[in-house]
Amino acid sequence: MSELYFIKILFLSIVQGISEFIPVSSSGLLVIFENIFEIQNNNLLINVTMHGGSLAAVVLFFYKDLINLWKNPKLLLNLIIATVPVVIVGGFLQYYGIIDQIMNIVVIGYSTIFFGILLFFSDRNSEDKKFNQSISNKDSFIIGLYQVLALIPGTSRSGITLTGARFLKFNRVDAAKFSFLLSIPTLSAAFILSTYKIYKLDETEFNTLSLLAFVFSFVFSLLTIKYFLIFLKNFSLNVFVVFRIIMGLGLLTFYYTTR
Repeated sequence: MSELYFIKILFLSIVQGISEFIPVSSSGLLVIFENIFEIQNNNLLINVTMHGGSLAAVVLFFYKDLINLWKNPKLLLNLIIATVPVVIVGGFLQYYGIIDQIMNIVVIGYSTIFFGILLFFSDRNSEDKKFNQSISNKDSFIIGLYQVLALIPGTSRSGITLTGARFLKFNRVDAAKFSFLLSIPTLSAAFILSTYKIYKLDETEFNTLSLLAFVFSFVFSLLTIKYFLIFLKNFSLNVFVVFRIIMGLGLLTFYYTTR
């Protein structure tokens, strides 16, 4: 393994850690950097450890909320309701290999732009609702349906759940917190399925690069969660909308000019 490859994988771990929890397309960013670095990271173990780092970060950040879930059965029920749709639809699509079939630059480019525009319109709504006071089972189910759209490459799971919550007029900070909590069962399911796939393919050799990929993803995920919540207290989501449109246009330009 070359030193350059080592550095590139660690950089991709940082990208994963940052982009997992902000409303940009992590798949879009990874495609960009993989092409810049001329590297295709097909190492399933590295991908799993990177996502495992993000999962560990959100669990650590919200550990008090998770410990107190048994005291807040309403929140627990709402998280379950919001998770069920993506588990059912995602399992179906994964079983038939549909997600892999649409994982390409064109889909990522168009969806990055489209869902960025949708995020813009959702963020124009007033902020008059808080989750701990106003969320209902119906609201949770609607947000869960939005989360299903995250199965489309380029959508961004955090972005689409924020979009759904903002359309329902929940304030930005509370919407983000619910999105982060909602990422735990989703990331856990993906982590378990990917770990099982590694076991089936007998790719279980854990090495230094895997460990560092986990650590880098964990640290930058933790920092992103903390500072993104601070950002939302003071600013709108417009900067992410602009970023998504530019990134989407860049991906499409790259595709159509290199065919």
